[in-house]
Amino acid sequence: MLRAAAVTLSLLSCTIGQQTPGADPWVVYAGSGGPGDGARVVFVTGDEEYRSEQGMPQLARILARLGCHCTVLFAIDPATGAIDPGVRDNIPGLEALDGADLMVLFTRFRDLPDAQMQHLVDYVQSGRAIVGLRTATHAFAAKQHTKFASWSWNSEQWDGGFGRQVLGETWIAHHGAHGTQSTRGVVVAGAEHHAILRGIEAGSVWDPADVYAVRLPLRDGCEPVLLGCVLAGMTPDSEPAAPTTDAKTGAERDLNAPKMPIAWTSTYHAPNGKSARVFTTTLGSSQALRQAGTRRLLVNACLWALGHEAAIVADLDVSLAGEFAPTPFGFGTHTKDVRPADLRWQPAAAK
Repeated sequence: MLRAAAVTLSLLSCTIGQQTPGADPWVVYAGSGGPGDGARVVFVTGDEEYRSEQGMPQLARILARLGCHCTVLFAIDPATGAIDPGVRDNIPGLEALDGADLMVLFTRFRDLPDAQMQHLVDYVQSGRAIVGLRTATHAFAAKQHTKFASWSWNSEQWDGGFGRQVLGETWIAHHGAHGTQSTRGVVVAGAEHHAILRGIEAGSVWDPADVYAVRLPLRDGCEPVLLGCVLAGMTPDSEPAAPTTDAKTGAERDLNAPKMPIAWTSTYHAPNGKSARVFTTTLGSSQALRQAGTRRLLVNACLWALGHEAAIVADLDVSLAGEFAPTPFGFGTHTKDVRPADLRWQPAAAK
């Protein structure tokens, strides 16, 4: 069945290449060979705040340059065809997941029609690789379309829904101060030699977005590789946030004691007995991809999830691919009237 699905997707990709530019509400970066070995990666974007519609095409381009065949899907306004992360009920092209080897998910509170959601559900239950970024911990919030309501972030039927059950945690709270305290990654003791951290220099993983709270310890099977140091400012060289005193209780609060996990690996065991390799990070704002360490973390994580550990070398090329001018995170601040066709880019031959 998976082979048939892959053939179907291959034919779809050929059709995509023959269509009039701008006709498709997704973008394809057709890499092959190289360290990615032609793996088919589908990025599912759609969050209102952290500009996944900017960051994930950049990550896809880097992976395409390394040989992955990448398709990036977006929240699309059906009336205009423009990318609009405020549209929570429409991500065209999810059938691309039927033949994918890796799903990279970066959505927030999506309420997708049952037919679209079915492709996501089938993928997760297939035992194929998953990478979840930032708001993927609260990827779904079924209100209008309730067939898969148990996948919602606040599900009681399936405790914590997709986020907690598949990725390891759902939405809890902001741990750092949102918009004023950024995040620096700190390697977990004992994880120094994990393939995902290969080539990452100390202190080089950074995100202007704040640390998310998670419940400690993480669910059984989750293995943290990075902790989040809450920084006092919004630059990579900011000092760690100092302890504060609660004005009401007089109690001291130190956001860095303990530090929250911000990146971990796990295995999702589906009810049908199939198992999927999973990487989750609460990092992910588009501006974080300006940092070489953050880019390397995400590229390494994708290759690890695909089972390509041997391809993860310390000098792997994770430089920016094409023009990249990410904007600050924030609600209602996405760039208007951008269509997937505007994001076309041709990768150079993989090395």
